[in-house]
Amino acid sequence: MSLKHSYTLVAPFYDAFLTAATRGARKRSLAALADCPPCDVLLLGVGTGLDLPHLPTQHRYVGLDLTAAMLKRAGPRTVGLNFLPLRGDVQRLPFHDASFDAAVLHLILAVVPAPTLCLAEAVRVLKPGGTLLVFDKFLRRGEAGWKRILNPLTRRVATRLDVVFEDVLDTVGGLDLTSNEAALASGWFRLIRLTKPAF
Repeated sequence: MSLKHSYTLVAPFYDAFLTAATRGARKRSLAALADCPPCDVLLLGVGTGLDLPHLPTQHRYVGLDLTAAMLKRAGPRTVGLNFLPLRGDVQRLPFHDASFDAAVLHLILAVVPAPTLCLAEAVRVLKPGGTLLVFDKFLRRGEAGWKRILNPLTRRVATRLDVVFEDVLDTVGGLDLTSNEAALASGWFRLIRLTKPAF
């Protein structure tokens, strides 16, 4: 089953599972945008728009998602925001290099088939000096157990359980790690902030 098909099916139930569980972590991550002057922000895999209520209103946002069903559900949450919904693949972004001042990758790197390609594309469209905000579930290097065992099943339906962020970051390169802290589930979910060097 493709991600496009599975997330079209999941869209009506997505919020029931994730709204309350992820609200606090989303707010903590997006607080980094609160005191910034107006700028262009890309939300990769915006989904049903669970990030939107926590976004400061001064910025211009583009919310990209693979499925129309997810974007449709995000619509009501865009009130008061300068927000453009767009269908597209986060692994092949339809933007020029250095188009955005910030990019938000919430619960997307551990979903897509190629997280290194997703992160590389985010870096490509980010301006020098720009910020990347990541919230997702990641294995630690050398970690084994039930997550890896279940991964062949879960990755076909909704999400991967085998992504090691440090491996993705090392492969992509060209970013400075600003912060990396535990968010949920005893540190399985993490809040990560990255900066693209200005030079």
